[in-house]
Amino acid sequence: MQFLDFEKPLEELYNQMNKLKEMSAKNQVDVSATVRELEVSIEKTREKIYNNLTPWQRVQLSRHPERPYTLYYIEKIFSNFTELYGDRQVNDDKAMVGGMAELDGMPVMVMGQQKGINTKMRQLRNFGMANPEGYRKALRLMKMAEKFNRPIVTLIDTPGAYPGLEAEERGQGEAIARNLFEMVNLKVPVICIIIGEGASGGALGIGIGDKVTMLENTWYTVISPESCSSILWRSWNFKEKAAEQLKLTSEDMKGFGLVDDVLPEPVGGAHAKPEEMAATIKTYLLSTLAGLNKLSPEERIEQRIEKFSKMGFYDEVAE
Repeated sequence: MQFLDFEKPLEELYNQMNKLKEMSAKNQVDVSATVRELEVSIEKTREKIYNNLTPWQRVQLSRHPERPYTLYYIEKIFSNFTELYGDRQVNDDKAMVGGMAELDGMPVMVMGQQKGINTKMRQLRNFGMANPEGYRKALRLMKMAEKFNRPIVTLIDTPGAYPGLEAEERGQGEAIARNLFEMVNLKVPVICIIIGEGASGGALGIGIGDKVTMLENTWYTVISPESCSSILWRSWNFKEKAAEQLKLTSEDMKGFGLVDDVLPEPVGGAHAKPEEMAATIKTYLLSTLAGLNKLSPEERIEQRIEKFSKMGFYDEVAE
């Protein structure tokens, strides 16, 4: 179990409990009563910590190394998943995964960024930062879903699209912009769920849907707090202040009307009880798709366009 810096009180309690258990096993001493007291103390401390999280602490939680990633949710929520590869132009981007699956017997297309569960896999997956090929692969799968009338589910978890020179040379901006245009006009239901980090165009490239939803301890904004801090203050030391000023939490996004729903996480974050989190997402998908399937394609597209057209603040100047 890994602890974040603001979870130090929890770490100390867990260490005390582990030492007691070791002593009990070694000396055959009954410490069950003390262990129960510590377990109660752990739960109270956890609730106290997680009821008062700052924006920066939520950012840290969204990046927790034990937090479930896209492939975990695909395995737990869907059945008969068949991964599809390649953009049919350059190659297969391992940072973007997707394929056909079933949701309680309903055929769907599911896709999302995958960061990798260890150092080797993170390098293979490019830390969840997709190249243009990844977004073109995602669009290819969306078009296939539309052809076969399969609802689309996207799981967003990325620190941003890959910013390398080669990605820009192959049309990173165009690939993301094309996805925005095409997703607005898809005839099938589209549900987008931010399960971790939702940074900039990297998230938006698969984030246009009938419903855009965030898990409780995730963030969604145009730039990471560290990058914002380095631009405004020429240092990463102000990342906590940047996180607060960016208004990037799920609560902020819901208040601004930029996301439709927020799904509660177990106390301690999604990684504390990943199966419970997966069950919550599955229940949400089933109920939401039931409502979206009642609408005609034309109604869904019209509502999608209306929803995104209302976002932001602007004035129209008469000619």
